[in-house]
Amino acid sequence: MSACNGNEAKPANITQGNPTYLQKIIDKGELVLGTSGTMTPMTRSINSGKDAVGFDVDLAKAMAATMNVDLVVKVIEFEKLIPALQNGDVDVIISNMTITPKRNTQVAFVGPYVTSGKCLITKETSLATAKKEELNSATHKIVVLKGTTTEAFLKVAMPNVEGVSVTSQDVAVAMVRDGQVVAMMSEYPMCKSIITSNPDDEFVAAFSNLTYEPIGIAIAPQNVHLQNWTENFMLRAKNVGLFNVLAAKWFK
Repeated sequence: MSACNGNEAKPANITQGNPTYLQKIIDKGELVLGTSGTMTPMTRSINSGKDAVGFDVDLAKAMAATMNVDLVVKVIEFEKLIPALQNGDVDVIISNMTITPKRNTQVAFVGPYVTSGKCLITKETSLATAKKEELNSATHKIVVLKGTTTEAFLKVAMPNVEGVSVTSQDVAVAMVRDGQVVAMMSEYPMCKSIITSNPDDEFVAAFSNLTYEPIGIAIAPQNVHLQNWTENFMLRAKNVGLFNVLAAKWFK
């Protein structure tokens, strides 16, 4: 063992000249969230699309607070979220995004923080109780949100159905209300919120266990430090009950 002396070199700070992406976020003082704002109660745009609220936004706020930085919300069309992350326009995506093998080839995922399944919102009670083979009819027109796993699921599982893709949840709900389509297909949290928020429409829902929808946080694959930090944040959030608090607030 060598003797210590006053001239001994101190250990180098290996990140001093090459800070990680997470350190850049902290130095900048901002965490930039990308979210679609089209999937109430997970994410809903407000202020003419300049901001958003919901379970996902509150989760991002908790992340930012833990980093001791401000949260900046960017409301972006769902299909454009991954390109925005790849281009560095946002730091994370939290937008009810299902972890799929295809998406996972483009981005890294932390989670899931919620698991869900498909459901139908309709005004026709007989449709709500119908089996999948009965729903798969050319006489049925079903609306879905564009770019989601639900859109892909409808094409594969019910190829005879006429699918209508829209970018707004409010537009989809209005189409069911006005009889332009027989149903809206979405995921459990959104269906539950639609039923609760529109009591006068007498909507009924049909829930399915045909799909497994793990919802995660998307991060650029090269940002390993941010991924590691987010994994540890999620573990702590679960253990201290944050997800239960957010669920009580947004899922009622």
